[in-house]
Amino acid sequence: MSEPLPGVIGVHHIGVSVPDLAKARHFYLDILGAVEEVEPLRWADNPFIDQIVALEGSAAEQFFCRLGNVQIECFEYSAPKQSQPQDPRRGVNEYGYTHIALQVEDLAAVHERIVAAGLPVHAPPELATITTDADGSKHGYSGTYCRDFFGNVFEILEIHETPLIRPIA
Repeated sequence: MSEPLPGVIGVHHIGVSVPDLAKARHFYLDILGAVEEVEPLRWADNPFIDQIVALEGSAAEQFFCRLGNVQIECFEYSAPKQSQPQDPRRGVNEYGYTHIALQVEDLAAVHERIVAAGLPVHAPPELATITTDADGSKHGYSGTYCRDFFGNVFEILEIHETPLIRPIA
């Protein structure tokens, strides 16, 4: 068994490059209910950032938002331009990050909101896998994959007491 890296606390944020920052803001803030906690950033002609992102002559705008215990950082690069658009139906079997999973309190309500926004859902969630005891305590879990306006895959999960998957604390 490998040793954990010293001092790692957890995931701070996930970065997502998008072709339309206003549309990404609408998705994360208005549809998913994220909260923007810091001022957006814009850069161009910054050799230090160019070195960090390994892109010569980079220019971009970004914003950070919080969804529960994780932050999402969205970028729209004006330079260099992406060579070709992302396939909005890109399979989750392709190499690289395939999706982000968001644990929600009410899967049915979130699913309904996503459908109302016209976003693609791979399949409706199977809500019968979550049971409720007479005392109101719930068991089981359910979820489904969806896509944002740009084809990025995200999963919505409702998780209750079950040995099959651990909820976030």
